[in-house]
Amino acid sequence: MSSRRRSASGYRGVRQCPNGGFYVEIRSDDLRLSLGTYDTTHEAARAFDAAAWRLGRPRLQMNFTDVHTLQQALDLAPPSRLNSAQDRAEHTALQRRLLIAQEDERVMAEWRRRHPEDVAYEQEYWERRREEDTRRRREERLDRRGRKALACAQADLVNAGGRSFFTEEDERWFDIWLSTSDDTNDDDDGADDWSD
Repeated sequence: MSSRRRSASGYRGVRQCPNGGFYVEIRSDDLRLSLGTYDTTHEAARAFDAAAWRLGRPRLQMNFTDVHTLQQALDLAPPSRLNSAQDRAEHTALQRRLLIAQEDERVMAEWRRRHPEDVAYEQEYWERRREEDTRRRREERLDRRGRKALACAQADLVNAGGRSFFTEEDERWFDIWLSTSDDTNDDDDGADDWSD
């Protein structure tokens, strides 16, 4: 039997699966024997070599030449990854959700093509929302700046030996200072970032 060429994984009998694992199979006469799925190419190649030893293949047809007995090959071959019924059910559910999402995208693209007036209306709506949110944030920022200016003026008055209309027991000054101390820089008058 002639030696087979190595696959894209770099090892004989090893193929990468779409889910990230590495599937191993070996041929025996006209049969393909599945050896399971492994986490790495190295583990998969070791499993191939163990099966090759069992089938009596020459060492030239193996992935590694550092093994000299069947027992060594079996000791180095890891157990295959288990694919339980729950794994298969989760994979099926994931595939179904992916198909639904792809169909949604296709339907929405068709809707946008057929109804450009709805697309324009939606764009106008989001533009209005951005403008309203920007205006509201600017008004809130101006309000905070006004309250902060009042608190600073009261603090300056007290520090200068004047009399504040806040009493010592009144926590309003401290509350005003805390509620206005964030996000009130003079540099904030620029355009606001807004994401939907």
